[in-house]
Formats: sequence, structure tokens, C-alpha cells
Amino acid sequence: MAIKNTGKTEKQSNILSSFLEYFYGNFVVLLLGFISLPMFTRILSTEEYGRSSLFLSVVSIIYIFAILGLDQSYIRYFYKEGVDERKLFVQCLRPPLVLIIILSGVYFIFSGFFNRLLFGKGGFDVTLLVIGYTITSVFERFLFLNIRMQQRGKLYSNLNILSKVLNIIFIVLFAYIFGDDFRVGLYSQTLPLIVVTLMLLVAYALKGKGYTAGTHDLTERELLRYGIPFVPMLLMEWLLSSMDKWSIRFLNDFSETGVYSSAMQIMTILMTFRITYVAFWSPIAMKKYEQEDESIVKPFFADMFQKVQFLCLLAAFGLTAFRSVIVLILGRDYREASRIIPFLSLMPVLSILFEMTGQGIKFKKKPVYFNYASAVAICCNLAGNLLLVPRLKGVGAAIATAVTYIVYFVIGTYYANKCYPVRYNYTNFVIMLALYIAYAAYATVCAAEWVNIAAGCVLIALLFVINRKVVKALLNEFFVK
Repeated sequence: MAIKNTGKTEKQSNILSSFLEYFYGNFVVLLLGFISLPMFTRILSTEEYGRSSLFLSVVSIIYIFAILGLDQSYIRYFYKEGVDERKLFVQCLRPPLVLIIILSGVYFIFSGFFNRLLFGKGGFDVTLLVIGYTITSVFERFLFLNIRMQQRGKLYSNLNILSKVLNIIFIVLFAYIFGDDFRVGLYSQTLPLIVVTLMLLVAYALKGKGYTAGTHDLTERELLRYGIPFVPMLLMEWLLSSMDKWSIRFLNDFSETGVYSSAMQIMTILMTFRITYVAFWSPIAMKKYEQEDESIVKPFFADMFQKVQFLCLLAAFGLTAFRSVIVLILGRDYREASRIIPFLSLMPVLSILFEMTGQGIKFKKKPVYFNYASAVAICCNLAGNLLLVPRLKGVGAAIATAVTYIVYFVIGTYYANKCYPVRYNYTNFVIMLALYIAYAAYATVCAAEWVNIAAGCVLIALLFVINRKVVKALLNEFFVK
């Protein structure tokens, strides 16, 4: 019995240490994000920041069509027995690279029209930055995936830190050159991506050992057959994450887009936790599914869900309770963002949790279920934005986004459970989620910040009480050797 307990403790310790390898880098990135964000908002007016915030939304849509879902194929088949890792890498990279060059050419030809439509301004350098970012992002995606699948958490973390440090340096440099101009954001996001990706590409090309060789018979057609159904899902996810900003841009103006985007940027900083968790969780979940017995894997998934849902809700309550402190860093013109934060905080919470509950769809190779969930969510998001944004502006977009992610989580989890049933205990999560929604509604209209903070602290205490077993388990994992 003692031996069994020791083995379990060692596994938990290995999982925790693996997560911390990914987390420490992204935690530093999070801290650096709270430096770079106020630099942006204090350098750029709300109007110019609104234009800058649309950049990643633009390049992401080009990337989604070009990648053909082959990043998901790379994850799915990486641990398959007999796979040649380098051959798989080339097979997954080649089609997106060809397609991204074609799409970039189309953007270049019609750049005048696209730039005016998207940014309200143009310029040759804007066109080159859009094209440069999208082409580089294809290489970056697969090179970072290679690091993740080998579970090289320290390298992953260090590269993310380097990228963020370069981002801050370039913000200062191009703010000095351009001043209050949206191109500051474009340069400071594109150049770090290019620098880090070139480093990764050189390292990958020079590394002759450390890759599993094999004689796999996977063809590009088979990889595309698995990956392409993810394209509609990724497109719909893009709509989920971007429709709010575009609704404000066309139904209001660039200034309101800037205020909303500043609140969204706080969420993006917090989505660092999601990026960390996905980088850590996806390889572990797939490896366990492929290599371990269901009687061990399913209870492990259920246990991890309980812990992660507690931590996510704790972050949401804390963020909403102390939002006024966070918004202070943005500057006077962006104070209205405090009313947007409460409902918007559900986005990272439900996004992280769906990474867990939705794995069954990937296990069983049924990405069409993601599309079903996304289609319904998109309809909710479109209707919500059309109804709420003209009247409530950024707050309306935040409410529409919250409802959308709830719908997406519920439907996607339902289909995932059909594919791969896991007995997740949703009771505590549903209770506290309902309480958080009520609290978010109150916090959105609450003028007295001390009342908002007091209510948040009471609900955080209740969260601890309801999840006391989870808290005890977390404390044991961190402090019991």
C-alpha cells in the first residue's frame, strides 16, 4: 500500500513540476503584460488603440484559413506509435506554408481596400506587417508545438519571456518614432514574433538528435482529413473572440473599440493562464489517453477539473472585486473599462475549462461536434451584439460574449461527453458560476467600489467553503512531500 501511495505522490509531483515549468514563464509574461498594457494605453489615444487592437484579429483570420487544421493533426498523431517526428513536422507545415503565401499575395494586391476597411488608414508598411506576421505565425505555430509535444516546459517559458521583453523594447522604440500612431502596436507585435521564430527555426534545423525516427505511413491526405474539419471550428472561435470588437467598430467608433479592447487586453493577459494550461494539458491528456488505462485516466481528468474550476472562479471573483485597482493602470481615458470587466471575465474561465471537458472530441476524432457548438454560439453572439452594442456599447458586447461562452461550453461539453464519458462533478461549479453571474451584473452597475469589494470577498469566502475538499487536496499537493 505504501508503494502505491508513493507512486501516486510521484505522479502528482511530476505533473505539478511539469505545469510549473510552463507556468513560471507565462507568469513572468503576465507581469510584463501589466507593464506593456499601460504603456500602450498611455501612449495611444483610445481611437489609435482601437485601430491597433484590430491587428491580431485581422492576421488571425488569414492564419486560420492557411493552417488547414494541421496543427491539430500534429498534436493528434505526435505520440502515435512509429511516427517519424521530423517527417510529421514537414508534412503538417508544407500545405499551410503554400497557402499562406497565396493568401498573403491576395492581401498585398488588394491592400489599399483591406487596410482602409479594417484600420481606417493604410500604408505600405502596414501591409508588410500584416503579411509578415501571418507568414511567420505559421512557422511559429509548429515550432512551438514541437516544443510543447516534447514537454520542454522551461524552453517554452524562456522563449515566451524573451518575446514579451522584445515587445516592451519595441513599444518604447516605435513610440519614440511614431508617437500616437496605431502602427506602434503593429511593429511591437510583429518584430518579436519574427525574432523568436527565426531563433527556433535555426535551432530546429541544427538539431540532429532528440527526435523520434520512425517509418510511419501517414500521408498528407490523411492529416488533412483529420485537420480540415477544425477550420470551421477555428473560424467560429475567431468570430467568438473578434465579433464583439468588430461590432463596436462598425456600430460605434474606434474610440469605443479602444476602451473595450483595453478591458479585453486585461483578459488577454489573464488568458496567459489558458495558454499555459493548454500548452501543459493537451500533450498530457493525449498521452494519457493513448498510453494508459481508462480506469486511471478518467478519474484523473475528473479530479483535475475540480481543481481547475476552483482556481478559475477564484481568479474571476478576485478580478471583479479589485477591478478598480487594475483599471487605474490604464489611464484616465480608459476608466470606463471597469464596467466591461465583470462579464468579460467569464471568457478565460470557460475557455480554460472547456480545454478539459472538450478533450473527448479530439480523442475520438469528431471535430464536427466543435462546429455544432460553435455555430450555435456564433448565432447567440451575433444576436447579442446586434441587440446590445448599439445601446450599451462595450458593456453590451461583454454581456454578449459571456452568454456566448456559456452556450459554447455547455453544448461542446455535452458532445464531448458523448464521445468520451467522464464523471465530472459539476455541482460546485454550477452553483458558484450562477453566483458569479449575479455578482457580475451587480458589479457592472455598482458605483460604490467598497461595496463591490466587500461583496466579492464574501463570495470568495463562500467559494472556499463550497470547495473545501478541493482546497485541502491542492494544499496537500503543494506542501505535503
